[in-house]
Amino acid sequence: MKKLLAALTALTFAHSPAQAQDAEVGLELYNLHCATCHGREARGNGPMAPAMVLQPPSLRDLAQRHGKFPTARVVMRIDGRDPLVSHGSPMPVYGPFFEGDDVAMKAETGQPIMTSKPIVDLVAFLREIQE
Repeated sequence: MKKLLAALTALTFAHSPAQAQDAEVGLELYNLHCATCHGREARGNGPMAPAMVLQPPSLRDLAQRHGKFPTARVVMRIDGRDPLVSHGSPMPVYGPFFEGDDVAMKAETGQPIMTSKPIVDLVAFLREIQE
């Protein structure tokens, strides 16, 4: 059974469109959905930040703060599986905006995590801007 599961997982990754992450598309999505709070340069200083009780964090040092880029956590914050209270209410859940065919991508643990292609692209952009 373990061999069958391993083979199926390998096939999923081998044929998954998640291999073609597009950080440029991710930048466009970031500017449309995230920059208002996190800022154009992803430093947590967007135009809505002063109105929030808890300031949005910089997204440029996620890998540094967590020891490595927290792929699973980022995906689940964006799609709403891991809600975050930011200004008296949850961070907007963008999962419905990014719906589409689910693809597998590797979490930082090496385990597959299913998400939509737009979220894969957004994560690719966030990985690219790490300092």
